[in-house]
Amino acid sequence: MRKHFLAAIAGAALTLASGIAAHAEDALERVMAAGVLKVGTETAFAPFDFIDAGTHTGLNMDIYTEIGKDMGVQIEWITLDWTGVLPGLEAGRFDVVAGPATITKERMMRYRFSSPIAEATVALLVGAGSDIAAADGIAGKPVGSGTGTAQLAQLQAFGATLATPPTEYREYVSFNEAYADLAAGRIEAVANSLPNIAFVASQRPEVFKVVKPAFGTATYFGYPGRIEPEYTSLMDKIDEILLAMRADGRMEALQQKWFGTTFDMPELVTEPNI
Repeated sequence: MRKHFLAAIAGAALTLASGIAAHAEDALERVMAAGVLKVGTETAFAPFDFIDAGTHTGLNMDIYTEIGKDMGVQIEWITLDWTGVLPGLEAGRFDVVAGPATITKERMMRYRFSSPIAEATVALLVGAGSDIAAADGIAGKPVGSGTGTAQLAQLQAFGATLATPPTEYREYVSFNEAYADLAAGRIEAVANSLPNIAFVASQRPEVFKVVKPAFGTATYFGYPGRIEPEYTSLMDKIDEILLAMRADGRMEALQQKWFGTTFDMPELVTEPNI
């Protein structure tokens, strides 16, 4: 009986050790061995990631196509609502996030962010006929933004500085839902990062316009990855490719393609402004 008991304990310990070793496997080595980089994203964040005529497209697709080519691996996309993207990363459903996400101090405590791929400063999208000419024009009006986003947090912080705060902060799982409510007159403005709303307004100028200047703090978009040591090599490789894309002009060309402009960005964000 004692021998069987000790054998069972030893077997359990070996299983646990094997599980820990598997969990700690170097992420870059695993990806290269599989020949596949799994990328999590949402598809309602144009022009980064969206569905156009049934096709998944956007800046993220183009950037990760380049990353896949440079690494010599295939890109496997896993799409879900934004509220599930970061939890999905933590649960190991994919290797890295396309998103992208605003780089913040709080998020950097939980995730390793890539080199920035675009500016993320928050501004307002309003109806084409709106009388809101400056950001403080949202005083006393209902406004919307994305649930759990840095954009919503900045909107609420800005609203708190107004003598008359907005009457409602409406939260949306998808920014597309927010834009639809704005077009229907159910809210007066949507707070999102300037590149996103500039794209939306350019697509439907008869419906939307951008309020300038942006009211948010200067921030940047990056791709979140896991912060654990076994993911360091993978995130280092992604940064290496993103910086090479800057150096050879590929990043600038893609920004011009999707935003009609380019951005002055740091190579890495080590001290976020928010």
